Amino acid sequence: MGRAFEFRKARKMKRWSAMSKAFTRIGKDIVMAVKEGGPDPDSNSRLRAVIQNGKAVNMPKDNIERAIKRASDKSLGDYKEVLFEGYAPHGIAILIETATDNNTRTVANIRSYFNKCDGSLGTSGSVEFMFDHTCNFRIPAEGIDPEELELELIDFGAEEVFVDDDGILIYAPFENFGDIQKELENRELEILSSGFERIPQVTKALSEEEAADVEKLLEKIEEDDDVQNVYHTMQE
Repeated sequence: MGRAFEFRKARKMKRWSAMSKAFTRIGKDIVMAVKEGGPDPDSNSRLRAVIQNGKAVNMPKDNIERAIKRASDKSLGDYKEVLFEGYAPHGIAILIETATDNNTRTVANIRSYFNKCDGSLGTSGSVEFMFDHTCNFRIPAEGIDPEELELELIDFGAEEVFVDDDGILIYAPFENFGDIQKELENRELEILSSGFERIPQVTKALSEEEAADVEKLLEKIEEDDDVQNVYHTMQE
């Protein structure tokens, strides 16, 4: 198995554990998708993907519909996607994806977390190059040969296809998201969920005490309402 498989296996037990946090993230994703491409999922592929993700974490249909309606209100402010980069203690690189309606607040908060935990907030581009920006899709495994599917999707950018307890996962570079989404829909394959992840190219093993220092910072960051995802180079 490749890096995407190992990355997914390590993260599966740790992140997206708080359902309320997942709903908050998806709510913001809905706002950004509607502002970008309109409220009709049939003509807005990004919104279609977000709705699938909402269903995957059992977000009530009413919540999804309310979020779409609210996002269609022109008076509602938009969320801006902002990437933060820095280092935790012991040389661990951290990449933080945020969606914020107040960048001044978010910058101040993220900087304070690094300062309080002996880390350092970096400049744009300081650690982003250490991560591969990928997209992923999950589809049902029943009746599908993953090896055959991988061969068929290579032409659309797929780099890794594997099976886990929840279905078949397809990984590809970030820029191939639209091509693979369109091909899966053309084949009438159900997309259970989809998204983007940043996979570290190299990870670093730490002692138990050192890892605790890093986890302290990660927990503070992940509790922030503006934070969508956090990635790091610590070996899990």
